[in-house]
Amino acid sequence: MIKKNYLENLNNSKKPFIIYRSNKGFDLYTDFSKKIILTKNNIERFINESTKLKNKKKETDLFIGFFGYEILNNLIGIKVKKQKGLKFPKGIFYKPETKKKLPNKLNYKNLKIIKSNTQFKINISRASYKIIFDKFKKKIKSGETYQIKICTKYSNKTQIDALDFFCRLVKSNMAPEAFMIKDKNYSIISCSPENLINKRNDFITTKPIAGTLKKTKKLNRIKALAFFKKNIKESKEHNMIVDMERSDLSRICKVGSVKILKKKIVEEYKDLYHYVSLIGGKLKNNISSLDIIKAMMPGGSVIGCPKISTLNLLNKQEKESRNVYTGSFGYIKYNGDMRFNIIIRSILNYKNNSEISVASGVVIDSNAKHEFNENYIKAKALMDLYK
Repeated sequence: MIKKNYLENLNNSKKPFIIYRSNKGFDLYTDFSKKIILTKNNIERFINESTKLKNKKKETDLFIGFFGYEILNNLIGIKVKKQKGLKFPKGIFYKPETKKKLPNKLNYKNLKIIKSNTQFKINISRASYKIIFDKFKKKIKSGETYQIKICTKYSNKTQIDALDFFCRLVKSNMAPEAFMIKDKNYSIISCSPENLINKRNDFITTKPIAGTLKKTKKLNRIKALAFFKKNIKESKEHNMIVDMERSDLSRICKVGSVKILKKKIVEEYKDLYHYVSLIGGKLKNNISSLDIIKAMMPGGSVIGCPKISTLNLLNKQEKESRNVYTGSFGYIKYNGDMRFNIIIRSILNYKNNSEISVASGVVIDSNAKHEFNENYIKAKALMDLYK
């Protein structure tokens, strides 16, 4: 276990580091010997070569980092038009030389006064959202898509202490895929609840989340489950995403091996409940890491379905870059094992510009006011950190 002031000293040292939620606390990675900035020209080579390195059976025999939304589209042959937004890298991976275990409770707090900007600008007004919503409803009725996620972005300009934000976030809103990256001119803080890929040996799982319910004093997990089961819109949305993720897994798994391991359970978070399933399968022989990533990314539960036609609709509509949002963070080990989440519930702070992106699903039964408000609920836990 680390010394009491290790995190504080590391944070003050200006060395880059990464923290990732594990089963028994958190894993910290630092002392990076390589930093690979991804482009559409080197991404396939990076993925292929990452599992061809000599495996010394060390805990640091891996690359850890993120794929942005745009580069994952490029990887599967989907074009993303030139958009406004931060000129942020499309993906970055690091080779750590040090890995340390951190406890469940991260006791770091910045005692210096950093004046945060509590005001956020939203890139889509309620009226603009309704116009986009109605446009996509027509696309659903015409059969071009069955479900689509409208992204809204909250942004401001402020200096933050990423470690302080992350420690407060996980204290109030612990999530199984929480992570943070701190580097020289950027940080990413995330309380993502959603695992997209967990591959060990020849077995792979994915955990789609589709269904959100705001918490109230009268609700508990049992009542939330009853709500989801009775709610036609939420059930329909969940079933479509589960079917799509099963289809994605079936492309890379042996025939008949893909099974629903946990069906329609409820997970509880700070401000909301989620409707969740777990799906797994046994990989076909000779399936590569690149095959897996192309089949599974971007994660369907934050895009809509069918995936390819829905991505094309989104990319024609959206005028701002998603950057890391709905990309994936995680690691690829030298032995081919990998774990990746979906980057949601996240803050990207780049050159003191903060972005919080969120999205809600539109199906034939959706209501524009409800979906717009759902986006705000998802962003609130992150915007509260700036108070």
